[in-house]
Amino acid sequence: MKKFLCLLCLLPLALSASEPIWGPTGHRVVGQVAGEHLSRKARRAVAKLLDGQSLAEAATFGDDIKSDTLYRRFSAWHYVNIPADQRYPEAVHAPGGDIVKGIEHCISVLKDPNAPSEEQAFYLKLLLHFIGDLHQPLHVGRQEDKGGNDIQLQWFGEGTNLHRVWDSNLIDSYGMSYTELAGNLPRVSKKQVAEIQEGSLLAWVGENQDLASELYGSAETGQKLSYPYRYVWWDTVERQLLLGGLRLAAVLNAIYD
Repeated sequence: MKKFLCLLCLLPLALSASEPIWGPTGHRVVGQVAGEHLSRKARRAVAKLLDGQSLAEAATFGDDIKSDTLYRRFSAWHYVNIPADQRYPEAVHAPGGDIVKGIEHCISVLKDPNAPSEEQAFYLKLLLHFIGDLHQPLHVGRQEDKGGNDIQLQWFGEGTNLHRVWDSNLIDSYGMSYTELAGNLPRVSKKQVAEIQEGSLLAWVGENQDLASELYGSAETGQKLSYPYRYVWWDTVERQLLLGGLRLAAVLNAIYD
């Protein structure tokens, strides 16, 4: 493990333009939902790598390591900036990588039979986090406002920004634990689950880019947000958490089946 960490020290540094996505509660919801939809093979493989940790617990790892400069190289993998008139393949990509490149790298390591188990465990935890990040739409936001971080607002009378509203303010103000929230997400049929899990990573990126455009129109700088905003957008929060969990399960099932 020490050898692996030393190798990380040599990697180039990159600065993040975003704060933690969904906050701990949202990430744990995504992990909880994914855990309930794993195949037998994926469940066994994941359990072995996580060594007793649940997906919900491990899903916050990507943010937990941010305070350690050893892992700063991964900060740019939490988000991607795409101009509103472009899609990901057309956009200029950041030299330090982005959430798409991060997810693809994690998958490649997990598929590599020669990758050491400690390395696979590390990138599995990152993958859990990044799939969750992808489904907080402002992680596919505009570069000029850092995914909504520069759009200053008030949430129930306290200062915040649009990114943080979607990261944690909406979820935390609802007052549910991650298990309660996961247990109260919309019920979907097997057919609906299959439909949600269809499509490529880039299709999911485009879908969340479109939703981010809607969110930019949902509030203006300086606006005071409270119950009405949560009422209008809560169904979207729940749906994004559900999509993130189901698609994370699909990715893991595809790796291990």
